[in-house]
Amino acid sequence: MLKQQLNFKLSQKLSPQQIQLMKLIQLPTQAFEQKIKQELEENPALDSGKEEIKDEFDEFNNTEDEYDNDTIETEINIDEYLSDDEIPEYRLSANNYSVDDEDKQVPYASGTSFNQFLKNQLNTFRLNEEEREIAEFIVGSLDESGYLRRSLEDVMDDLAFTQNVYTTEEKIEKVLLTVQDLDPAGVGARSLEECLVLQLNRKSPTKTVEQAIAILEKSFDHFSKKHYKKLMAKFHISEEELKGAIQEIEQLNPKPGGSYASNTKIVEHVVPDFTIRIVEGDLELSLNGRNAPELKVSRDYSNMLKGYKASKEKTKAQKDAVMFIKQKLDAAKWFIEAVLQRQQTLFVTMSSIMNYQQEYFLSGDERSLRPMILKDIAEEIGMDVSTVSRVANSKYVDTPYGTKLIKEFFSESMTNDQGEEVSTREIKKILETVISEENKKKPLTDEKLAGILKEKGYPIARRTVAKYREQLDLPVARLRKQI
Repeated sequence: MLKQQLNFKLSQKLSPQQIQLMKLIQLPTQAFEQKIKQELEENPALDSGKEEIKDEFDEFNNTEDEYDNDTIETEINIDEYLSDDEIPEYRLSANNYSVDDEDKQVPYASGTSFNQFLKNQLNTFRLNEEEREIAEFIVGSLDESGYLRRSLEDVMDDLAFTQNVYTTEEKIEKVLLTVQDLDPAGVGARSLEECLVLQLNRKSPTKTVEQAIAILEKSFDHFSKKHYKKLMAKFHISEEELKGAIQEIEQLNPKPGGSYASNTKIVEHVVPDFTIRIVEGDLELSLNGRNAPELKVSRDYSNMLKGYKASKEKTKAQKDAVMFIKQKLDAAKWFIEAVLQRQQTLFVTMSSIMNYQQEYFLSGDERSLRPMILKDIAEEIGMDVSTVSRVANSKYVDTPYGTKLIKEFFSESMTNDQGEEVSTREIKKILETVISEENKKKPLTDEKLAGILKEKGYPIARRTVAKYREQLDLPVARLRKQI
């Protein structure tokens, strides 16, 4: 049985102003500059400059009653122009997006693609029509690293179904050899082993190069697992000869397509949002000036309102125009306030983080980092954890020890053998130091590393050591071995 009933409940909901403010806080410096530029272009009532905006706001607010009188309301419905919170609708929504979706714009990089770069080289070879179609299809099948990840049988079937080219695997392999002659060396390889061998084949045929080719072709598995003793025994070579062959291989490029593809990728430059300096033994925090632009309400738009107030005869067109001006002025006023609030939020949050990690910022020693989570800072400054997260995840600070991502200062805690809480960053730094100073001919296993840390006063399990080692992007002991 269906029935209708009324329920009353209290719920929290972010206002459009809060949503927009959260978006502004999340933006890094360069994106924030673009946002301001966009706002200046879209809202003619917003202007950049150093003039005070308070008087203009007061003057505008004092004249609002003039625009809400009975004469205007009988001809113009203000609710059609302004929302309840006086933020114009055009600033609160975008086509095909929710109001709280992030507006991400991806710029495009120009230049010749890797695929086209290879096809252009095919023009220097004498190929018949069928061979050219096969060669272009192979080039189009290469991944961004320059590898052919598909079997020749699959290539043959796709040529038949998509290009109406019926051929054999032998012909495809013959054309593939031509593709492998293209630059950069190693392109068109079907495996890492083949990629490295193709590059070595283009070098002068010295004894060391020949030994390196033999190692890759006949004992690639032993080489990849660093079984050096087995390699010396199998090829009857000395340790010095093996070292020379390995050095030849280490100079090769395992991703020949990557070097070209990166030329068309967008390079992002980090612009620090904050600067911390040590002045006479004390820390000094400053906010990047690009995060605090000076904005004001356009005086021209304020004068338009004055002109409307002074005019005796008010036409319908004038009333429509003044409502448009009111929308723009409301949006400009709110945006200026949001920028100021963003500036204050960033400074308060970073100031709290700086004071919390004062010992680290004074010494630069990562072992001095205190355990710190988002909740610690949020409680101290009286803000929500999500606000602190937005600041930490996208902002950088210029310190005397380099430019750092703020979220790197956050870490969990553990208790050492003296019962003190220490940061996991401190343990990772010690682990990194121990590994860097180990004997590379006999690298330390995770179990031995756990024992060393325990001796230093950090009782952690072997699997925890393995987790920290992986987070530091350090390989296992076997792969750290050198000769």
